[in-house]
Amino acid sequence: MLDILLLVAGFVALIFGADKLVDGASSLAAKVGIPNIVIGLTVVAFGTSAPELVVNLFASINKNTEMVLGNVLGSNIFNVLGILGISSIIYPLTVKRNTTWLEIPLSLLAAIVVLVFASDAYLDQAVGNYISRADGIVLLLFFCIFLVYNLTLALGGSESGEVETKNYTYLKSFLFIILGLAGLVLGGRLIVTSAVSLAQAFGLSERIIGLTIVSIGTSLPELATSVVAVRKRNVDIAIGNVVGSNIFNIFFILGVSTIVTPLQVAATSSTDMIMNIAAGLLLFIFIFTGTGRRLARWEGIILLLLYLGYLALLISQQQQV
Repeated sequence: MLDILLLVAGFVALIFGADKLVDGASSLAAKVGIPNIVIGLTVVAFGTSAPELVVNLFASINKNTEMVLGNVLGSNIFNVLGILGISSIIYPLTVKRNTTWLEIPLSLLAAIVVLVFASDAYLDQAVGNYISRADGIVLLLFFCIFLVYNLTLALGGSESGEVETKNYTYLKSFLFIILGLAGLVLGGRLIVTSAVSLAQAFGLSERIIGLTIVSIGTSLPELATSVVAVRKRNVDIAIGNVVGSNIFNIFFILGVSTIVTPLQVAATSSTDMIMNIAAGLLLFIFIFTGTGRRLARWEGIILLLLYLGYLALLISQQQQV
């Protein structure tokens, strides 16, 4: 019970910290004259992905490598099947041309790259599968390309890049940054330590905990953002938020995590990597069914049912161990 309470407290501290960090940093950036577009693509983008990043950094430092990969893959699978499923059930999602032809394929490419990097035994007849530091550097190089693409898109006027920034004093901005960082560090540490304890207490693997409880918890900001956006009929924000998060998770967060500690990939993780690819491919296919580039309610129901089926598969795998 104590571990469960600490886990919940960790999620609260993590999300609170990310929110305050974004508010303080974006206010400070606006005060020193940084363009709104750049704030949106850097401070806000990094801040909203801070929960996954901080949890993965703690897990990497503690050598909980199964949780590292499980959190990234679990977040991406939940983003597409869970968040987009729920969002499109609330209101059908229309997809921009850039998202259709560039961002969704790039997200699918990221999922394929992870599978290739983690296939040493199959491709090179190696003893085991690893995602090395060199692989992590390649992922970060991909992320740099994605960042330049986003900046070019925003400066060209194809994306608004506008974000709301708080008008705090310098002192309040600095205090919020410090408070946000403290919340992230405290929350990340609580989540990793309590999740590992829960896994040991219930006989669960770190992979299962990472794929379910931790990944869903760290994806709560994306879920809240997408649901609110859809209810306001801002459907571009809902799908762009999810696809961008998936690219960010693999190229940046997994890249940084593997540079800290190279990952040994368990054989059971191949199921998760294939599921991640299948989710991205299914999203791309669904966009072209029906009329226009959109995700209909019936497609959202299928995505959500697939996620529930995936959770059932994870439970059955755990019971067989």
